[in-house]
This record gives sequence, C-alpha cells and structure tokens, in this order.
Amino acid sequence: MRIVPSPYAAGLARTSVARHDTVVDGVPAAWWEYGEAGDGPTLLLVHGFRGDHHGLEPVVSFLPGVHVVAPDLPGFGASAPLPGPHSIDGYSRWLRAFAAQLGLDDRIVVVGHSFGTIVSAKALADGLPAACAVLLNPIAAPALAGPNALGTRLSSFYFRVGALLPERVGNALLQNRLITRGAGAFLAKTKDPALRRWIHDQHDRYFSGYASRRVVLEAFRASVDHDITEWADRLTLPVHLVAAEHDDITTVDAVRRLQGMLAQGTMAVLPGVGHLVHYEKPREAAEQVAAVAGVQVA
Repeated sequence: MRIVPSPYAAGLARTSVARHDTVVDGVPAAWWEYGEAGDGPTLLLVHGFRGDHHGLEPVVSFLPGVHVVAPDLPGFGASAPLPGPHSIDGYSRWLRAFAAQLGLDDRIVVVGHSFGTIVSAKALADGLPAACAVLLNPIAAPALAGPNALGTRLSSFYFRVGALLPERVGNALLQNRLITRGAGAFLAKTKDPALRRWIHDQHDRYFSGYASRRVVLEAFRASVDHDITEWADRLTLPVHLVAAEHDDITTVDAVRRLQGMLAQGTMAVLPGVGHLVHYEKPREAAEQVAAVAGVQVA
C-alpha cells in the first residue's frame, strides 16, 4: 500500500515517541508515550471508534515537550480484546485500570475524541482521577437524534448485515475499503485535495485494525447506544467541550446543552470543520488542549 505523507510529520518528529506493552487486568495492551514525564501535566489520549493511537497524533504534533500517553483501546490497533463485552462499562473499567497501572494520578488531563469522549466521560464519572478533561467532537446526544440520523440508521443496518453473514464474508464487508472511504469522504469537510488524500489513507490503514468482528460490532453498539449526557451530573471536574461547526454526528446546539449540564463546563466552537477536527484542524484542537492544560503550542 502506497503511504501518503502526513502533513503533520515534521511537527511530530520534534517529539520523542516510544511504544510500550503491558497487561491490564489480564489483557495485553499497547500504548505510546510522546515526550517525557516532567513537572508539567500528562495528557491521556482516548481515540475514537475503529481508530487507534494514530488518530490523535496530529494534535500531539503541535504539543512538543508535552508528556502524552496514548493507548490503543482493547480490541483495536495493537491491544488485545477484552474477554467480556466491549461495552461502555468494559471500556471504562479498562481505562481506569490502565491509568492506575501506569501510576497516573489526579494531575492528568484526559483528552478524548468522538467515541473516546464517551469512554472518557464514563471513566471519569466512575472515578478515573484527573485534573480536567478536553473532549473533541463530543458525543453530546443520542446518535439517532443527531444531524445525520439517517446515516446512523444506515450504519446500523450495515453492521447488522455484517453480523448476520458468515464470519469471513461479514468481516470482508465490514472492512470494505470503498465503504470506509465513503464514510471518510462524507465526514471530511476540507477542500484541500492533499489533505483529503491523507485522511483517506489514514482510514485505509487503520480503520480495519480491529481484533475480530465481535470487537467492532460490540464497540459500534456501545457507540450508538450512549452519549455523555448520561453521566453529565457525575462529572464534577472542569470539562472543556470542543465542538465543530459542521459536525455530522452532534450539533453545536447539543454540545451547548451538554455544557449546561456540567458543573464546570466550558465550550469552544471550531468553524469550518466537521467530525474530523483531529485530522483537519489539529493545531486549533491543540490550542484548546493547551489552554486548559497550561502548556505551550508549537
């Protein structure tokens, strides 16, 4: 497969990166460390559905010198699947156990994107210690109530068919590049052809990097059955919501309503971008993270 060069490679090269492998509650897990621990905060990154740690690397590229921990969630990327269901409860337990195993304490800043905002919010509500959280493209309303409710229904049908077919055929459907490419083309708002090519390349390379059909089907159901409002009243720490003007998953109004439910909620809206803030406007996303975490942007 021809690799499309990343427009953010030069920035990422300024930061040291190392892969680590550990075992969390009996499950092998892979995580990546950017920069080195020091006096400043550590960012704990939680990626979105069907992605892995690569998804938030463009944001990291604008935060040189900041200590970042980025795991692959169970069943995605290089991390093994959970023995039980890949539910929101399962991911919450795993993330809390992962943070405890690494000795992360209440000084960390949790940064989630999309599905990762649901996982982060549930883990924080369940007791994950953190100083604050930054949620990019937060899932602030049920998927079927979002601006792309029809798309969600079509996605549900697609995954349902993938579940009913014999495993080899069903998995081939779920990994079909034309379908994942189409989803990426729909979500991308940039008119820059080079950036669109790179976004498609990222989806081609990483969107099928899950451990099994069971993993992706269970995680999809978790992603559409839940939203952050379920636990908003239990999020007492500062939570900064970064909405996108043209997000096809959650409207700005829904994010604004979520902000009103939070004890210490703040909000920013990034113009001219949709659900792929981490790919299309990572510098602006990094600026939002930096303002909350008290660090510098390159």
